[in-house]
Amino acid sequence: MKINVSGHHCDISQSLKDDIQTKFSKIASHFPTLIALDVFITKEHGEFSAEVATKYEGASVAVKGKNAVMYPAISQAVKKLNAALKHRKGQLKGDLHEKPTVTTPEIAHEIIQGMDLK
Repeated sequence: MKINVSGHHCDISQSLKDDIQTKFSKIASHFPTLIALDVFITKEHGEFSAEVATKYEGASVAVKGKNAVMYPAISQAVKKLNAALKHRKGQLKGDLHEKPTVTTPEIAHEIIQGMDLK
């Protein structure tokens, strides 16, 4: 899985990139069809935020973690992304099940056709 890391008002060092790679490695093993992640680290008003955006099975998934310290903000974003991807995976699995067929509307239609509504 490819991880693109960019920063706004903060420096992105190689050790930070390595740490982000290790934190997202568990998600990569759980969701093998995930191709790329875009991670944006920003610092505004003394608070760090980590935004993660990706596409998973045809849907865009984006999460955001905030904290006064950078690394807990990244950890929060990892947890939120894992939950969002599990939710999306559940939606996809829910669509695979065969929906029950309802015969009641056809019967009601036949009854109405036979009635004299004048």
